[in-house]
Amino acid sequence: MAVNDMRAIDLFTKAVALGSIRRAAAAHGISAQAASKSLAMLEQRLGVRLLHRTTRSIALTSEGQQFLEGAQPALAALERAIDSVRTSKDEIAGPLRIVAPRYGFKPLLWPLIDEFCHLHPAVEAHLKLDDRVGDWVNDRADVGFRIGSAPEGGVAARRLFAMQLIVCAAPSYIAAHGAPTSIEQLTLHRCSVLRHSASGRVLPWLLKRDGEVISLDLNPSLSTNDAELEIEAVLSGHAIGLLANLSVAPLIRAGRLVPLLTGHVADHMSVYVYYGSRAAQPSRVRSFIDLVAERLGHASEHVLDARELAEAQTRGIQSVTPTMTDAASKMASTSTPSARPSC
Repeated sequence: MAVNDMRAIDLFTKAVALGSIRRAAAAHGISAQAASKSLAMLEQRLGVRLLHRTTRSIALTSEGQQFLEGAQPALAALERAIDSVRTSKDEIAGPLRIVAPRYGFKPLLWPLIDEFCHLHPAVEAHLKLDDRVGDWVNDRADVGFRIGSAPEGGVAARRLFAMQLIVCAAPSYIAAHGAPTSIEQLTLHRCSVLRHSASGRVLPWLLKRDGEVISLDLNPSLSTNDAELEIEAVLSGHAIGLLANLSVAPLIRAGRLVPLLTGHVADHMSVYVYYGSRAAQPSRVRSFIDLVAERLGHASEHVLDARELAEAQTRGIQSVTPTMTDAASKMASTSTPSARPSC
């Protein structure tokens, strides 16, 4: 049914209730002439006359009476549906669909979900973690997160904080193998790499040199398609890893991981939250976005500045037994690299 028909039917029932087309027109904010024309067009589409009209009064025809009895319950049901949607829009309840990357995002996302669901237990959180760049419509997302550049496609986006790629090693690795002091020395070390979960492609290490981001293809001693498993491998001292600050900032601050080559941290990508127009969003969506902005808008918990990184590097290397570190460094300095990283 066309929108114009719905308006005309509503106008018809209002005219009968008020006993006047002119009063019904005033209630709808239109002229009496426009109201008469709308009713006439409705009668033409139905092929029957609904009202007997005079200059001062109206009366239902038998077909008009039949139509009124059928239309009033339907209009009342429609009005209840509209009121229900308007009410639910203002309640912090119902489904909340969130999409986010799998890579390194669980430690960031779960505290937000946990806090929000405790604050609003009537919310039903539906979470989807996927490293592909999703489609806003097909994902049916209320709120999404993205690492990289700002999303396009008619959605609003807010930058939360920079994503840093930090070379990290466990103190036990440094004690056994020493620490690289230059990008070139990485070829002397056991390194881990990530594989793309969908394609299986080995992802290069991205580091910054002289203000430019360079790409390094390393021969890995360990590869995986799971970021959490890679962190566990690095924590266990099996390899050096290029890890995201989303997951490792607290581990660095706790001294469980040592940042290395801190002058080469790449921070050209950012973490974004994206969503549809705030004007048409239910309260549950607006409230979750507000919580995200409050908790992650400055993100000092997840970002390490240059001074903090440098101090953590110095502290972490100095904490390792000096004799073991010296021996490992001497071995690294006298070794000849078997291959150079490609940039």
